[in-house]
Amino acid sequence: MIATKGYAAQTKESALAPWSFQRREVGPHDVQFDILYCGVCHSDLHQIKDEWGGSIFPMVPGHEIVGKVVAVGAHVTKFKVGDLAGTGCMVDSCRVCESCQQGLEQYCLVGNSQTYNGLEQDKKTPTYGGYSNTIVVNEDFVLHIPQNLDLAATAPLLCAGITTYSPLRHWKVGPGHKLAVVGLGGLGHMGVKFGVALGADVTVLSTSPRKEADAQKLGAHHFMVTTDPAQLEAASGQFDFILDTVSAEHDYMQYMTMLNVDGVHICVGAPPTPSAMHAFSLIIGRKSIAGSSIGGIAETQEMLDFCAEHDIVSDIEMIDIKDIQPAYDRMVKGDVRYRFVIDMATL
Repeated sequence: MIATKGYAAQTKESALAPWSFQRREVGPHDVQFDILYCGVCHSDLHQIKDEWGGSIFPMVPGHEIVGKVVAVGAHVTKFKVGDLAGTGCMVDSCRVCESCQQGLEQYCLVGNSQTYNGLEQDKKTPTYGGYSNTIVVNEDFVLHIPQNLDLAATAPLLCAGITTYSPLRHWKVGPGHKLAVVGLGGLGHMGVKFGVALGADVTVLSTSPRKEADAQKLGAHHFMVTTDPAQLEAASGQFDFILDTVSAEHDYMQYMTMLNVDGVHICVGAPPTPSAMHAFSLIIGRKSIAGSSIGGIAETQEMLDFCAEHDIVSDIEMIDIKDIQPAYDRMVKGDVRYRFVIDMATL
C-alpha cells in the first residue's frame, strides 16, 4: 500500500483536517501521479456537509486533480513517468453497459466510481480525492494535460470545464445561437468562455450588477440584471439556450419566458432543495428544461484539447491547503474570481 497524506472530514459536523491513509499499490493498468494542484468545487462543500445525502466518512474531497506521473503499471500504454496527468470526477465505471460503450461513463447504468465520496467497482472500497499528495487511477480514467496550458488553472477544467462544455457540445451550441449563462461563478465563467469560443452570442444573467465588467472581460456580448423587471421584460423570447450554473436555491420559472420557441434551459448547477415547475411554462413555446452532468472520458480529453487550441483555462485564486475553511466560507458568499485551487505543495 502507498502511504498518503491528505485533508479529510471525519463527520459532516467536523472541519477538514490532516489525515493519513493508504492508496492501493500500482496495478498492471494503473497510473500513479503526484498531485500538484487540486481545484475546489462547490460540490466539495455540499458533500462534506452531507447536503445531498449518502456521504461516506472519512471523506477526502477533490475531483479537479492535476499532477505529474511517478509510476505506471506493467501493462500501461497511454502514460509514462514524467507525463502531466489529470483526473476529474470519475475513476472507473463498469465499462460494459450501454452508456459506457457509448463513451458516456458519467451515466454508467451500474454506477461509475466517483473520485471521492464513492466506491470502487467492487462496491465496497471507498474512494478518496485530490486534497492529497498522490493518487492511483486506472489509465483509462486518466487524462493527458496539454503542455501549453497553465497547470494550476487547468485543474478546474476537469469539473467546472467539462460540466459546461459537455451540454454546449451535446446541444450543438454555436454560430447563430443566442446563449444565456445564469450565474457568473466557477461554472458560469467557464460557460461564457466556451460559449464565446464556440461562436454563440452570449449574455450573462446575474442578480449582481457589479459583475457586468467581469462578464465583459470574459468575452460576454451582453449582460442582464435579473432583478430588474424592465430588463426581464426586454429579454422575453430572446434565447435559444440558457445554461443555468447556479447551485443556490432559485426560481427556474422566471427563465422560461426568456426562451424562444424550442428553447432549452440546461441545468448544471445543483441546488440542495427541489424546485417547482408549471407545465404551461414548457407547453407554451415547446420549451424544454434539461439537465447535464459531466462528460465522458473521451469528451473530457476533447475539451482539454479544445482549451489548448483556444487558450482557455479557468480564472483562479491559489490557496494553501490550511486555508481551505476560509476559502469555503468565501465560496459560499461568492467571494472568489472564479475558482480556488489548492497548491498541494503546501500539504
